[in-house]
Amino acid sequence: MKIAILGTRGVPPAYGGFETFAGELSTRLAHRGHDVYVYCRSGAAPASGAGLCEKPAAEAAAAPLWNGVHRIELPAIRHKYFETVSHTLLSALDALFRDFDAVLVCNAANAFVLPLLRAKRMRVAINVDGIERRRRKWNAFGRAVYAIGEAFSASFATVIADAEVIARYYREQYQIDPVVIPYGAEFPDEEDSDVLQRLGVKDYILYVSRFEPENNPLEVVREYERLRNAPPLVMVGTGLYALDLVAELHRHASDKILLPGAIYGRDYRTLQRNALLYIQATEVGGTHPALIEAMASGGRVLAHDTPENREAGGDAVGYFDVHASGELSGMISEFLRNPLQRDELRARARLRASRLYSWERVTDAYERLFGSHGLDA
Repeated sequence: MKIAILGTRGVPPAYGGFETFAGELSTRLAHRGHDVYVYCRSGAAPASGAGLCEKPAAEAAAAPLWNGVHRIELPAIRHKYFETVSHTLLSALDALFRDFDAVLVCNAANAFVLPLLRAKRMRVAINVDGIERRRRKWNAFGRAVYAIGEAFSASFATVIADAEVIARYYREQYQIDPVVIPYGAEFPDEEDSDVLQRLGVKDYILYVSRFEPENNPLEVVREYERLRNAPPLVMVGTGLYALDLVAELHRHASDKILLPGAIYGRDYRTLQRNALLYIQATEVGGTHPALIEAMASGGRVLAHDTPENREAGGDAVGYFDVHASGELSGMISEFLRNPLQRDELRARARLRASRLYSWERVTDAYERLFGSHGLDA
């Protein structure tokens, strides 16, 4: 099959969950013999991969072929509200002139291109991610765009939800039955990189998310600052648009609160594997890749108590309310004092991730969907 993936920053992954998803799915489909094309934003990977991003990934972003996947680079308007939609529009227009057997669109904000693709009788699915209009960064216009995107997704494509919580929302709001396919998380058998030496840490607490209000990075930092004699807190991430939030975070930086930027590849996996605790503080979204990656690494995970995080973590994760003063810091203290509790959660997390969140199983599900009559032209 000839398959296109559009609506992300592209591959190699160098930004967030959708990019990780596009990278993992596209390479596996290509290795299975499919002809896979991923639309990429010109120059996006080097720009957003600041920090400790591995050099080979940045170099690969300039190549037309990556891990057997065709990269189609197109420009985008560099603006909070127009970057994603401008690139997706150009990608969809380009796709109209290629004979794709299936097109996968990522992000409900990009659903405005679905009528265009369907008018050409292309077989289209959309991974809607979470309920994006609930993100605090959007104003009324941004929330309205996402609301329209949800309606367009339900009307013009096969909707894919990465969590049952999200699928239930679409059933109740739009009377459709989405296909539920989760994200995946697998850690290869590999040696650690030297990222711990470069950061100067051995025992540490890890946070990984884009620095945006609904991911609560500042709340995590403030809770950490309530602790005494705690291991360093490594805040992995970057923020392209919430500049005031990013500036405030950097005012808290110290030898105990490290902000190394965005980290990918073996460096990222090394950090996940060796963290004493991993903190997931997100409020909006479906299955968060970093959460299940922490579980798959054998991490000890504390997550903000949302239905999506509970669906992913089950009884393998500890839960806290990020807005309850002292609750997260109290849980961190408890877990640091109790290694037996940490080790019990670690075993549960690895087992749950291997059972529910295998990238090979995820690829199986997409391959069946693309090859079936579920994607109507």
